[in-house]
Amino acid sequence: MRFLRRKGAFCRTCGLAVFRQMQADTLLQGWWSPLSAFITPITLLMNLGALSTVRRIPQTQVPGWRPPLDPGKPVIKRPAGLIAAVPLAAVAVALVAVPVLLVIGLVVGDDRPEPLTIGSCARNDGSWSDQDLKTVSCGSSDAQFRVTEPPEAGCPTGDLLAGLEYSEDQATTLCLHPLER
Repeated sequence: MRFLRRKGAFCRTCGLAVFRQMQADTLLQGWWSPLSAFITPITLLMNLGALSTVRRIPQTQVPGWRPPLDPGKPVIKRPAGLIAAVPLAAVAVALVAVPVLLVIGLVVGDDRPEPLTIGSCARNDGSWSDQDLKTVSCGSSDAQFRVTEPPEAGCPTGDLLAGLEYSEDQATTLCLHPLER
């Protein structure tokens, strides 16, 4: 990795030619190390400051002792600019994708159900093959089951099993004792 700088007394046309050539070289050669994936976009943006300096140079009224350099095509219309569009697009996508994915993760959230605790009450909004258990107040008319800890022999007759995903550690079996209403 190296940083180059051209110093000299340039007319506006020559300064633009040098800027375009160096910017095109950076676009083409600036991506060849892992660290450069981060440094090259910053360098390209910093070079725009040099471009604004070149554009402030007044147009030459009297021809110099040699003809000015040909500025050539704008940087983006050069082959280097077209080739650099791929890594620049990848960096842009990464800069946009990371925050978007974070926001989506926060909005969608964890689809893990709220765990049930022993002694609490629950209701089932789904079928038994596709349980959708929700914790509710035991005094509520929505309460259908009391969550109990199964004895070693398993849940008593008449009790139902809650899916493992409803336990705190997702591995403990919980029994659902029907409430009589």
